[in-house]
Amino acid sequence: MENIYKILYIINNNRDVNQRYLASESGLSIGNVNSIIKKLQEEDYINIEKNNGKKIYVVTQTGIDFLSKKIHEDQSKKIKLHSDDHKKIKQAVILAAGEKEIFEKPVGFLSIGERNIIDRQVDLLEQHGIEKIVIVVGYKKEFYEEYAKDKSNIVLVKNDRYKWTGTMESLSKVKDVIDDDFILLENDMVFEERAIKEILDSKDRDCMIITSESGSGDEALVEIRYGYVYKMSKDVHQFNKIDGEMIGISKISHKVFDKMLEQFKENRNPYLNYEYALMDVGRECNIGYIKIDDLVWGEIDSIKHYEVFTKHIYNRLLRKEQEIKINSIKEHLLDILDINPEDIIEITSAGGMTNKNYKVNIKGKYYILRMPGTGTQDMISRENENNNVHLVDSLDIDSKITYFNQESGIKLSEFIENAETLNYKTAKREDNMELTASILKKLHTSNIEFKNEFDVFSEIEKYERLLEEFKGEYYEDYANVRKEVISLKNMLKANGIEKKPCHNDTVPENFIKDNNGRIYLIDWEYSGSNDPMWDLAAHMLECDFSEDEEELFLQKYFGSSVIEDRYKTKILIYKICQDFLWSIWTIIKEARGDDFGSYGIDRYNRARKNLYEIKSQNKE
Repeated sequence: MENIYKILYIINNNRDVNQRYLASESGLSIGNVNSIIKKLQEEDYINIEKNNGKKIYVVTQTGIDFLSKKIHEDQSKKIKLHSDDHKKIKQAVILAAGEKEIFEKPVGFLSIGERNIIDRQVDLLEQHGIEKIVIVVGYKKEFYEEYAKDKSNIVLVKNDRYKWTGTMESLSKVKDVIDDDFILLENDMVFEERAIKEILDSKDRDCMIITSESGSGDEALVEIRYGYVYKMSKDVHQFNKIDGEMIGISKISHKVFDKMLEQFKENRNPYLNYEYALMDVGRECNIGYIKIDDLVWGEIDSIKHYEVFTKHIYNRLLRKEQEIKINSIKEHLLDILDINPEDIIEITSAGGMTNKNYKVNIKGKYYILRMPGTGTQDMISRENENNNVHLVDSLDIDSKITYFNQESGIKLSEFIENAETLNYKTAKREDNMELTASILKKLHTSNIEFKNEFDVFSEIEKYERLLEEFKGEYYEDYANVRKEVISLKNMLKANGIEKKPCHNDTVPENFIKDNNGRIYLIDWEYSGSNDPMWDLAAHMLECDFSEDEEELFLQKYFGSSVIEDRYKTKILIYKICQDFLWSIWTIIKEARGDDFGSYGIDRYNRARKNLYEIKSQNKE
């Protein structure tokens, strides 16, 4: 069939030909050409006329229809650029250089609810595993410079010609900082969280989100053919059919990005926008799409757009997000429990910083569902946690675990009714000290054996590797402080290191007291064999005990007013180690987009202060 098409195409473009010419142009033998000519006649694709004894091949209407269909089919053939269809995306680009003088600041800094648009975009990206966010800035770039100064995961790239160029110029500026596939967003958009999730989950390495037409009058309309994006324009007159509207969320492979940049080298139109450069590449390779008809979103280009969005659309967006989140949680519960949908009566948020916790009512009984936060798999062994919580279950010091999945980290535990969560103030009360000291003593003197060890010096090395991976910045004089912290290992050995089952994260919020005065110790993510003095040191630090309060707490734990000096020395060493370790943990989290204010540097400086104190004690 391919050879028939080839010969017919040549004849159609020049009917004054002979078989020798056809053979030369097609690369076929004269014998093959002769057979094809006969076939074309039989199929009524050509007629043969004679003029002065010379054969003239004339393409019939049937032949024209065949050529038309074949050419149309060929247009759907594209290059397959990727051997694998899906790739985990860790980078994103936000185009934010454009000028909107009417707002007197970049659109990203307009408030929606309690946050700015840029805060919401960055949060959504980070929640879905995006580790590097490149923002192209121009108009009033100082806003972004201030915003990004303490965020090591955000890279700013400047487009100083933003007044005279389109978005492709801005996108081209990131070529030296983007080295893999990425998500591309426009900064003047607010959209549901699921848009990011769905485009990340798409099997297509190159694709865009489209929705039903918004009717805004400025839509980038889209036509789909053969399962991919075929045409895009703001001119409605260019379409045979309209399948949706592009909203400004795309996923672009590095190979396609390279092709866009290659074509842009020849650019003579400074106002070219990236979506049309993407469609130019789409002539040779497929650009996929995800259509979300009921997506709630808004583009803010004017005061009117902003007012409509904040007054009418944003609350609807939040309600929709909450509805989808609750439905997702219900699906998780139905997967892990042998229950019916009607058994799930209520789901409410129960807070959480690292993880997301939900209070769920199943058949009239309440539970706490923990959904692990993004990135926790790098810092926490769910296998160790799973082993340890089931060992602890025999001690009856934690709420009962109903379900634990060590692959996902999802945990369902019984809810403690009428519970009081301790805080750094209530933990200082003597009756609460009695409870916290007794439950720690029960853990430390139990006969359970954790398989894993929590070794702070190994943890420091692990956190440093993560910090390097996420390109975080160390504190001032880190190398010298680290050397002094590591040297404490010998002092610990001299005072005798015990290995007992330990919680290792004894913040007051992990102690829950019920209305009968019973205390529970929850959240065993960092649990492992360790020196019990680590748990005491952690609790003292996190509760900000005074010297007198520390003395009372130790008396409660040891059951004596006389505390051996070696225990006091170890407690001070572990305070230093903890402050140092959690200060690195903070830099890692901030490198991934979290903001902990002065928490990290405060702990680092306290570690330095206590290092000075322990050195002074040794000199004495």
